Amino acid sequence: MKNISVYIVSGLIILIGAAARFAIGNIYSEAEATNLIEALTGTGLYLGSAIAGASATTLALMLTLLGLTRQSDADFDHDVFRSISQVAWLSTVSLVGAVILLLMLVLPVGEFEKMPEGWYRIMYEVIFAQTVIVCALLVATVVRLFLAIRHVISRVTPGDDI
Repeated sequence: MKNISVYIVSGLIILIGAAARFAIGNIYSEAEATNLIEALTGTGLYLGSAIAGASATTLALMLTLLGLTRQSDADFDHDVFRSISQVAWLSTVSLVGAVILLLMLVLPVGEFEKMPEGWYRIMYEVIFAQTVIVCALLVATVVRLFLAIRHVISRVTPGDDI
């Protein structure tokens, strides 16, 4: 049941990305695709770097949380450790996706000669899709992390569940 909110929020990000792509419309020429890639590259590099940094930081924090749960006097059930594992997995996939995005964004667009017809249009679609996917992964990680933290807090806090 808890993972449903992760899927809902991630799906919402993907829907927003699909709507944005639909709003851009069809790409009719290689020059137009090249311009769109260059526009996407400007912000995409910052976004990819931020997501990579956030993912790496989250992985380190999951190690800390794992250590705290092992040293705590509270008894943690298997769900807590599964939550930590899921956050770590999502962070790892986000980090790898962000690195792939960064690698795609540093290609020298427009400087290749004799590219196959439609190459830049395909490249734009792939970069745009990768950007949306990495954003959705980051949001999924944050929501899953929130759920894991709530679970840990409910186990260590005396009194009513939070």
